[in-house]
Amino acid sequence: MAQKNAYQKQINRYDDVLTGRKWWSWLYMHCLWKTDDNIVAKEIMEMIPDNFRGRILDVPVGTAVFTHDKYRRMANAEIIGLDYSQAMLDIAWSRFEDTEIKNVVLQQGDVCELPFHSNYFDLVLSMNGFHAFPDKEKAFAEVFRVLKYGGTFCGCFYIKGQRKPADWFVRKVLDKKGLPPHYTLEQAEKKLRALFGENLKIWNEGSILIFRCVKPDGQR
Repeated sequence: MAQKNAYQKQINRYDDVLTGRKWWSWLYMHCLWKTDDNIVAKEIMEMIPDNFRGRILDVPVGTAVFTHDKYRRMANAEIIGLDYSQAMLDIAWSRFEDTEIKNVVLQQGDVCELPFHSNYFDLVLSMNGFHAFPDKEKAFAEVFRVLKYGGTFCGCFYIKGQRKPADWFVRKVLDKKGLPPHYTLEQAEKKLRALFGENLKIWNEGSILIFRCVKPDGQR
């Protein structure tokens, strides 16, 4: 019970920041970022049908605050949630256990060395992760490798150059905690097009890039 209560406190702290459900996190989201993560998450979740069949990789799965309700409706999908942080995985597992979601397997791992065969997943989801990956080039290459031909890659991440207050906060606060250099909108689009060609939809809401890409059939 003590461990369960400890996980609940961590869930509340992480999720407060992501969802803006406290007054201070609402100000953080709406005044600093001028972007509502709840709306962004909803747009991304709507890219995936509830009756989706096949394998999904969710990396980084984080606390699963935006995905657990969706996954509960996706009984036909085989979902693997991967994260580098065991603490995040523990929180996500507590959430899935509480809601009795049975079709999700959680695994600790590094996006730059994905422990899966090539062309393995029908869909890769990555929400709020790529801006924190230390080697983005390798992370993109690994995601592309494990995605099936004709498979979908969708999600979102921070891009610089769209909002000065957000860029200042990232540079002065978050980057000092170890976040690596970040893409601009133009650099991110160039990278995605280099991998997926014209099979992509990309837009941004403030400093958050949202994307949906399809791996070309027969790509080698």
